[in-house]
Amino acid sequence: MIPIKEKYQKILPLLSKELGQKNKMALPRLVKVVVSSGTGKAKDKKRNILVADRLGKITGQKASERGAKQSIASFKSRQGDIIGYAVTLRGERMRAFLDKLINVAIPRMRDFRGLDLETIDNMGNLTIGLKEHTIFPETADEDLKDVFGLAVTVTTTAKNKKEAEALFQALGFPFRKPR
Repeated sequence: MIPIKEKYQKILPLLSKELGQKNKMALPRLVKVVVSSGTGKAKDKKRNILVADRLGKITGQKASERGAKQSIASFKSRQGDIIGYAVTLRGERMRAFLDKLINVAIPRMRDFRGLDLETIDNMGNLTIGLKEHTIFPETADEDLKDVFGLAVTVTTTAKNKKEAEALFQALGFPFRKPR
């Protein structure tokens, strides 16, 4: 298992040739990773604490609260109520999390056949929806009754989808083979 930082240094010449860029500073690179999860009910304090704690264990960084942007009477939520948590990772923590995601967590997903290329948007960002947080080794031994999903968004400096696709494939993200 080669760490992402070393892998990126090795793929720079290949990526440069593939994208036709001579300047290595013009090549796409990783900026940040945002891991987020909604807690649903704003009034359920125990669930909010559980989600915040587990996100902290998974990412190694304290989760920040996300409040409701507007009041919705049918959901009984008021503006500012805590309805989710998010963690923004940069630098070494980002690279460590991506190593863990690619090499440990994604292979543990049930019925996994590869990521879809449609998860990369036109601005070069990859968003992965995970149905269970228990695929991460830090939370595998916990109670299985409180399973929640989370979203992982990997932000890059890629100018378009083609550049981002080349970067992610070179870094070893497991994409589904086109038919």
